[in-house]
Amino acid sequence: MRFLSASLIALFMTLTALPALADLLTIERIHADPALSGPGLRDLQMSPDGARVTYLKGRDGDQFQLDLWEFNLADRSMRRLIDSKALHPDEKLSDAEKARRERERSAAFHGIGSYSWSPDGKRLLVTLGSDLYLVDVADPEHARRIASGEVIDPKISPKGRYVSFVRNQNLVVIDLTSGTERQLTSDGGGAVHNAEAEFIAQEEMAQTSGYWWAPDDSAIAFKRFDETPVPIAHRFEIYADRTAVVEQRYPAAGDANVAVSLAVVATASGAIKQVDLGPDADIYLVRADWSADSRQLLFQRQSRDQKRLDLVAVDKVTLAARTLLTETSTTWVHVGAGPHFLDSSNDFIWASERSGHRHLYLYDLDGHLLHPISQGEWGIEELLAVDEKAGQVYVASNRDAVIDKQIYALPLDGSGADKPKRITAADGWHEAKFSTHGEAFIDTWSDPATPPQVSVRRVDGSMIAWLLHNEIDASHPYAPFLKSHVPTEFGTLRAADGQELHYSMMKPLGFDPAKRYPVFITVYGGPGAQVVKRAWGSLFNQYMAQQGYVVFSIDNRGSARRERRFTDVIYRNLGQHEVEDQLVGIDWLAQQSFVDPKRIGVFGWSYGGFMTLRMLAAASDRIALGVAVAPVTDWRLYDTHYTEQFLSQPKENADGYLQSSVFPHLDGLRSPLLLVHGMADDNVLFTNSTRLMDELQKRGVLFDLMTYPGAKHGLSTPASQSHVYRTIDAFFARHFGTERPRKIDEGKK
Repeated sequence: MRFLSASLIALFMTLTALPALADLLTIERIHADPALSGPGLRDLQMSPDGARVTYLKGRDGDQFQLDLWEFNLADRSMRRLIDSKALHPDEKLSDAEKARRERERSAAFHGIGSYSWSPDGKRLLVTLGSDLYLVDVADPEHARRIASGEVIDPKISPKGRYVSFVRNQNLVVIDLTSGTERQLTSDGGGAVHNAEAEFIAQEEMAQTSGYWWAPDDSAIAFKRFDETPVPIAHRFEIYADRTAVVEQRYPAAGDANVAVSLAVVATASGAIKQVDLGPDADIYLVRADWSADSRQLLFQRQSRDQKRLDLVAVDKVTLAARTLLTETSTTWVHVGAGPHFLDSSNDFIWASERSGHRHLYLYDLDGHLLHPISQGEWGIEELLAVDEKAGQVYVASNRDAVIDKQIYALPLDGSGADKPKRITAADGWHEAKFSTHGEAFIDTWSDPATPPQVSVRRVDGSMIAWLLHNEIDASHPYAPFLKSHVPTEFGTLRAADGQELHYSMMKPLGFDPAKRYPVFITVYGGPGAQVVKRAWGSLFNQYMAQQGYVVFSIDNRGSARRERRFTDVIYRNLGQHEVEDQLVGIDWLAQQSFVDPKRIGVFGWSYGGFMTLRMLAAASDRIALGVAVAPVTDWRLYDTHYTEQFLSQPKENADGYLQSSVFPHLDGLRSPLLLVHGMADDNVLFTNSTRLMDELQKRGVLFDLMTYPGAKHGLSTPASQSHVYRTIDAFFARHFGTERPRKIDEGKK
């Protein structure tokens, strides 16, 4: 089954009306200013009073220098609220902030790092470098610096009286009425961290904070962790002019995790009470939340084997604890957001995959299920907002198409649990940010022919205003390349067990069905990600299609945004089923009359790099070459939470770890390989690649190698990004002998 979107058909019609010659993308231009996809808007937020929308935006001459902008909904005016260069011309980041940005995959950006609104919508809390500023929206030119030093994770309290942050591993608050700063914890330092999320929580549990305000400002629940139990990994970070030996407490699979505890500190007195997390110390503290009346602290406790997740309520005064509900699984329980408390009661919304699909349920504070809010053979990706007055719940889902992300409304009372109302009209990919109580939302939409467009909309989906129309007109950065834009086709194939696999494909620019073309496959293949999406995609993939390749991806079993039957097949053996499904795609490609089956190559990064190696090892007879960037080669080298979720601990699944690594399969790797790795990678450690190099050399296997001094996992600088993709392009071209086109003649379209 294959289909083209309506917007792609419109694009074809546009192309036929353009001049006969068009420019082709270059890798250098893809990574240069201004951004070809248009001025991307980051960290979109609607003010609590609903009067304005704010966002971070790069500059025309430097897309990575972020300033804070606002759009006033009353008069439709747009202005730059804070000029990051004017406010802080000599930005310097602390090591903690650098690490945070690396965890959040934003290491390439500078300027304003984060911001948040006061509850009355009159002030903003802004981080810039290592400084913290309070900004009056009515007078942004006179931003007031209220803290400096190693300031991380700043917040304005729910009632707006305090500002909190972490400095030197301790929790600090500033009383905005008096200007007084107080340090609420004192034992932070060395291996002890207060109010922070540990490495595992940041990297694998989407935990960006380690402390949580009570809604009435009376108290803060905070995590304390001690890294002493975690083994020290002596990691070499190799730079162009020096080598640093980093002692990193890295909890590899099977190792001890941090010792974690939870406490509550009274904001006024500073008194601290310890919360009992239960008899088992070897757990994950996933997150904490407060009931609407601030009397109950709720925390999520996940077992080390990740097959059990408890939601526990603790009385703020007595510290009496009771388990409200428990989720269990024979494989793993996903951690996520929530619970979401209603403002009008202490009832809360809880997400669960107990049915095989993620759905929402309404509970009371005694742990009694009141009713399901959603149900059926579809799943909810995210709870976006609740409008209690209107009795509506807003969610994101791929209910209508696996390759799409749409926004839906459901009755809070459960009366339409299996009949969600779709409120976003256009097929494609929608990212939504709702106002505080769900009265309106910011919609960021794209499809393969349309770069991201940002609008403000009513909850019925109707337009209020454009924030970024981003049409590709004559002034758009992508305009010179529009005529060469290659459309994306989507379709489905079947896995060995009959489950549906979605693929995307771009045929080469100037496609001639009588010719046979080489294939460029991009793969990720791991849990937690989806590659095949009806969204504005990779410009490097566009470039490769313009260079004469069929560009292909398929989402194998284990990929994200699917039912548990689809994701759980990878349990205790990573690589086997994923490779089987990728080979379904390769075998299908080889049967197509326009594909040269002897020139099929694959490229992947991180888990995709692991997949590249496993695919070459399994099918070098069908895959002509591969590029593996920052690959995991031995899962015993990767972190506890991620790896043990799928493989259990090494002592419990020794054979699964062995077979899931690349090393038992290397005798099958005969096709040319390009191996790439950053030499200061603190996520997929460089050791993964040095071990692979050693094993390949012992076998006498020749391979190409490119390493990047000082680079982390994402090779995040524009220079390294440009260089690595030029290297990949050259590797494919050298082995496949692909021609290097310069212009496209309309007669070949």
